[in-house]
Amino acid sequence: MSSQFSYMSRPFSSGLSIFPEPLNMTLSSTSLSTSNNILVIKSSITRDPTQAEKVMDGEQQLNTWEGHVDWRDRPAAKGRHGGMLAASFVLVVEMLENLAYLANASNLVLYLSKFMHFSPSSSANIVTNFMGTAFLLALLGGFLSDAFFSTYLIYLISASIELVTARGLLILAIQAHLPTLKPPACELGNFKNPCMEAGGGKAGMLFAGLYLVALGVGGIKGSLPPHGAEQFDENTPKGRKQRSSFFNYYVFSLSCGALIAVTFVVWIEDNKGWQWGFGISTASILISIPIFLLGSATYRTKIPTGSPITTIIKVVVAEIFNTCKLRNPSNAVMSMTTSPMSSSTEINKKQDSQSREIAPREAPTESLKFLNNAVIDNPFYSALECTVNEVEEVKIALRILPIFACTIMLNCCLAQLSTFSVQQAATMNTKLGSLKVPPASLPTFPVLFIMILAPTYNHIIIPFARRVTKTEMGITHLQRIGTGLFLSIVAMAVAALVEIKRKGVAAESGLINSSEPLGITFLWVALQYLFLGSADLFTLAGLMEFFFTEAPTSMRSISTALSWVSLAMGYYLSSVLVSLVNRITSSFGHHPWLFGNNLNHYHLERFYWLMCALSGLNFLHYLLWASRYKYRPTSPDI
Repeated sequence: MSSQFSYMSRPFSSGLSIFPEPLNMTLSSTSLSTSNNILVIKSSITRDPTQAEKVMDGEQQLNTWEGHVDWRDRPAAKGRHGGMLAASFVLVVEMLENLAYLANASNLVLYLSKFMHFSPSSSANIVTNFMGTAFLLALLGGFLSDAFFSTYLIYLISASIELVTARGLLILAIQAHLPTLKPPACELGNFKNPCMEAGGGKAGMLFAGLYLVALGVGGIKGSLPPHGAEQFDENTPKGRKQRSSFFNYYVFSLSCGALIAVTFVVWIEDNKGWQWGFGISTASILISIPIFLLGSATYRTKIPTGSPITTIIKVVVAEIFNTCKLRNPSNAVMSMTTSPMSSSTEINKKQDSQSREIAPREAPTESLKFLNNAVIDNPFYSALECTVNEVEEVKIALRILPIFACTIMLNCCLAQLSTFSVQQAATMNTKLGSLKVPPASLPTFPVLFIMILAPTYNHIIIPFARRVTKTEMGITHLQRIGTGLFLSIVAMAVAALVEIKRKGVAAESGLINSSEPLGITFLWVALQYLFLGSADLFTLAGLMEFFFTEAPTSMRSISTALSWVSLAMGYYLSSVLVSLVNRITSSFGHHPWLFGNNLNHYHLERFYWLMCALSGLNFLHYLLWASRYKYRPTSPDI
């Protein structure tokens, strides 16, 4: 009794006082044996270094970003690498790079026409081809980032190319400074001293400098956006929202660089000389390199997973060969008349392969089901054996291509901002009170509007849309892109109406054949800049985020580069349209719409109406594909 009383007098929190004594003893021995087992396990772990290493590796995996490394190729640590701080370095670098790029591109059309004596249409084509090439080369940077190098290394490689780019700018600066490297000066309309286009070595020097610049720009455009977007955790709603904000502020950074370029640098070029403008561009690029390196300790970088183009080619070729194999009757007969030995061997192979698989293989989805033939048990060649994951990645890449194609027409409209729109403003009154505004500074209006609209969109419009729609995105990527496409239609209609008004003033003033400024303010041209600038904000940010989030992880850099490729194709399409319009209109015995040295003789308003109609048809085409598109499922952590 005394022993039972003393046992029952233990604290009630032990949970054993309500049971009879024999059961209490049994539980006590069980708990002791359990504690002994724990001690045995701990001691065995201590004695077994391999087991201890496995436990430590598991803890390390929990504290590191899977598939990412730091700048020294060590596993990237959570809480130390990535985040908005790391992305902020990317934003600053992009601002400086875009400053150097646009400082030349925005005013280049006037430099070509005034100093190199190219016609307005030829100058416009040279500028659009130069800008298109620069953006097209971004595809190369994205491919190398996904396949062989990281985005960090690609930028550093591009930084070394920037030295070549600096030489390209130096070539342009020397040519702008020395009169012997340019055509002789002339006056428009003076038949005694006609203007001669730059040719021979002078033209070769010009184009060598331009396309060295394009090479450096393309490498940066293809690596910086995905490098910044990789800094955020896509498995959490907070990380996805921060990544969406990054793309908005990426466009904001582009605008900051553009604002300095089209105001300060353009003023320097017009008033102090083009050589000074090229010098500022070179200095801006060189400053951006150490700023990028300052953020090295904070970056996390995705490990390259091999060539995405190789995967796409393998899946497509496997689908073709396997389809032919399945349609061949002899293959079908042989598959039905296999011997018992071969059948058993085949079963054993299947069992071995299944035993090696961690999880059962999922069936391919029904979308783009013609690619499903790439996944069969016995492919035509062993080298063409494809996994379901590879096939699904190729399907995703193919599904985003129609959206990409629909944005080319918008960028064709944007090409007019740096070509014909600048030339329009050059014929008008560019004074604001006592201040004379350079025509190449016209992009100031859309740039300022974007700098106001981007934070407003990120901090006011998107939170409001999230509350209304009760979704994480608020406004989908395709809705943003569609808004930009619609605004481009409005912009082209406004541009046509403004050109009609400008030519009307020229006719009333008797200045059709004169190069004197017209009595109409250039602020009329600013209207089309505002609409096109808004379209650029909605489309570029939405398109980059859409490509990055929808693309497979192994294809994200090259997919994000499609945003710049769309710009390139838009600039090339603009050049093609100008040449095609001139050829068609001249074939009917009329003066070509867009030919000559006098913009007042152009039928630019008709060209703008054509662009408006094509943009409208493109918008209807976009709605067809956007309504059928299904987004990839997001992480279950939403």
